Amino acid sequence: MRAFLCRRLSRSLYGALVSSSSSSCFHKLRFRTLSSLTSSSDYTPLPRTILASSPWSIIQQRGAKFFGSEVRPGNCIRRKGRIYQVVKAQHTQHGRGGATIQVELRDIDSGSKVNEKFRTDEAIESVFTEQKSFLYLYAEDDNIVLMEPNTFSQMEVSKDLFGKAAAYLKEDMKVTLHLCDGKPTSASVPKQVTCTVAEAQVPVKGSTATPQYKRVALENGLTVLAPPFILAGDSIVVDTTDDSYITRA
Repeated sequence: MRAFLCRRLSRSLYGALVSSSSSSCFHKLRFRTLSSLTSSSDYTPLPRTILASSPWSIIQQRGAKFFGSEVRPGNCIRRKGRIYQVVKAQHTQHGRGGATIQVELRDIDSGSKVNEKFRTDEAIESVFTEQKSFLYLYAEDDNIVLMEPNTFSQMEVSKDLFGKAAAYLKEDMKVTLHLCDGKPTSASVPKQVTCTVAEAQVPVKGSTATPQYKRVALENGLTVLAPPFILAGDSIVVDTTDDSYITRA
């Protein structure tokens, strides 16, 4: 019995020794292989800048999924082989039938709009979006000509991308272009813009009534409510999101 146990123990020790030796040889071989690669004249290490700036196109999460409940206006999605921008999104509850998201989508290529319903747990494929700064140059018919400030390359986009904010455009104004999969979907002007008052009612002297805001016309054709002391020719700062008076410039 003792002899049998000794033989078993010897075999176990031998197996462990062989395994250890094999592992050691493997590590030595791997080290030599890597050393030979890095010391080879054909080996060129990747610059750290390339690794750090690793293609944003790879990190864009093209094809990334999110749930229908997370859809928001402005999102760009891929559906049925087309790319759409979400214009409106409304959550609707159907009792025991579950909830859905009623959305209005605009086709990026054709501009046509369609209405769709998403389940809240439905997987939606997102499309990469980005924002870029441009300088406004001039308007030509229904188009706007912009310039990329770094490369000086010009781009022509539809004035409709700016909506009503197109009235605030001035030469050399910095604007933001919103791109979806490389295609412009919307544009915006700065939140605060200085405008010149073209017409304003002159306040009546001696009036004791509580001062009320009055409507003044701007040189760009828009009208805003301003304090009674604002006169024609004055420059005022306007909030472009709601066309409201902020202060006198």
